[in-house]
Amino acid sequence: MTVENPHAADEVRISNAGTYWPIAPSDVVLAVPIAARILLGATPIGRAVQFAAFAAYAGSALQDWFDRLGVQKIDFLSEFGADVHHLTPMPSEIREDEIRLLTERLNDEFTVERIQRRELAVAVDRHLTRYIAGITGQRVETSAEVRDFSVARLIFPFALGACDVLTGDVAIFRDVGVLEPHVIAHEFSHRKGYWKELEAQALAYLTLTASGEPVLVQSALCERLHRDLRALVGDDRAAFRERVTQSKLRPELRNQFLDLDRGSPPEGVNREIESVMRKLYDERMRLTGQNGLSDYDVGFTNFLYTFELSPTARQGPPAAGALRDRPQPTTLTTENSSLIN
Repeated sequence: MTVENPHAADEVRISNAGTYWPIAPSDVVLAVPIAARILLGATPIGRAVQFAAFAAYAGSALQDWFDRLGVQKIDFLSEFGADVHHLTPMPSEIREDEIRLLTERLNDEFTVERIQRRELAVAVDRHLTRYIAGITGQRVETSAEVRDFSVARLIFPFALGACDVLTGDVAIFRDVGVLEPHVIAHEFSHRKGYWKELEAQALAYLTLTASGEPVLVQSALCERLHRDLRALVGDDRAAFRERVTQSKLRPELRNQFLDLDRGSPPEGVNREIESVMRKLYDERMRLTGQNGLSDYDVGFTNFLYTFELSPTARQGPPAAGALRDRPQPTTLTTENSSLIN
């Protein structure tokens, strides 16, 4: 069972002051010292400018760290019957069935609705805050700001978005179409203190499928399909595009999936840089108690599979996001589970 902190407040507000800056805080730390060095040289004024940049960043980060001390986190294993280290691998034939079902549902429930990013961010934050509070009894209020550029885009060219774990600053690097609500919900989960990628993926999916808003549910189901496909083909871009092209997805969605891998694959130096950054990020995840980059797809989809079959989870999967019937408490095998048609 989840052990609740009797001293936890009903509401915690994380300042996220850096998210309101005109420039990403991480960019300030990286760019200001360089600019000061070039323009002012190694002078007292130049050093003062550099110090001011670091002090502003550190001040924002420390304030957020202090605010987060009051956050009561979700115990994933107790609430969902699964966490980063407790996952049931999904057999490939079941994954193929899941892809088929997701394709059918997305075609049947398709909506052309798009919400402007600013309005979307506010809505996603509201649903995420409500979903987490429904489990912990505590509202974690944070910024709903999203920027469209950060130097992190140059460092991690394979990423769709990023969250500065110290200041909570979030950037979405490009228009990701139908996946945008899920990407924002993922990054906002980090902002609320859930740093592990699998946890952010899971909270984003569960929040959106519990929202009752068709455009948000559609985004979550698309992300699940996207990650099921990635789990099968890995980093093989050609194989991913072939699977999508040959799928029965309606053209409006198929084209958006293909657009995720738009452009030519990186070559030469760019390819080497991307490969190195992927390896470094994968290692960083492993050093922080995660399973590596596979948590984005294999881990995420296995989490949902485990959760939906768990006889011990305290929470139930949102109806709009569940793909299979939960077995009775005495049912421990997957043979008796069935996809919901």
